[in-house]
Amino acid sequence: MKKTLVIMAAGIGSRFGGGVKQLAKVGANGEIIMDYSINAALRAGFNKIVFIIRRDIEADFKEIIGERIERLCEVEYVYQSVDDVPERFKGRFDRKKPWGTGQAVLACKDAVKEPFAVINADDYYGDTAFQKIHDFIYADGRADNEYCMAGFILKNTLSDNGGVTRGLCEINDKFSLVNVNETQNIVKTERGAGVMGEDGAIKEIDPDLYVSMNMWGLTPAFFDILESGFDKFLENLPAEDLKSEYLLPNIIDELIKSGKASVTLLETADKWFGITYKEDLQSVVDALSEITLK
Repeated sequence: MKKTLVIMAAGIGSRFGGGVKQLAKVGANGEIIMDYSINAALRAGFNKIVFIIRRDIEADFKEIIGERIERLCEVEYVYQSVDDVPERFKGRFDRKKPWGTGQAVLACKDAVKEPFAVINADDYYGDTAFQKIHDFIYADGRADNEYCMAGFILKNTLSDNGGVTRGLCEINDKFSLVNVNETQNIVKTERGAGVMGEDGAIKEIDPDLYVSMNMWGLTPAFFDILESGFDKFLENLPAEDLKSEYLLPNIIDELIKSGKASVTLLETADKWFGITYKEDLQSVVDALSEITLK
């Protein structure tokens, strides 16, 4: 049985000083963060990797990691492009940046026919989350609209070097997700965490909140939802809006609130490591130096 991990690696890395942050070397032998995530996923039982990339980084991507992973398991590549929109919207938007994580996952529609997990390329999530998501999505009797999400503790996901965007989660007593509030510019504070406004003022928030790190367990039926939702998203978007994105947390939040899907939060106390800013790189190198790849 194919057990698929989808890795979103098409981000332009604008905050990483112009580099492609997903390909930054963090291991002693030139490993990148994806090596560690894939290693954890394979240990958990996944056996197929689908990389979502851009055409312009394809050669470097395959040289730096793709060809190496092809020797470990089945690998497939799909491509996210700003021009990959329904025919009736072509030429309507003068946009340079792709349309966000929802469009990225939609690019996998023809490559993934089984339940799958999805992660960011520039985040390391730890072993626990991969194992829990694997066991959830491949359990017998799951409905097509029954999803899961790894829930991290906010204070374990913050950067020392600036604000981050996190999906703040509300759950019920059965650990079902009730709400995901995508929140920008969350910073470390003396009390733990806060949201910094445009005026520089900080509103303190609970550092022990569960947050989404875009680590989801989904089913193939989700692709049809993404496709129809993307059409609706573009239909309602003004032509001059060049920044709005079609984002997984927003899509799934709408499904929950409309009663069209349920999402179980799988809690993990593992610490997240990621490269949001160029200055994050050394701390990631130090942390991952303690992990042995098998």
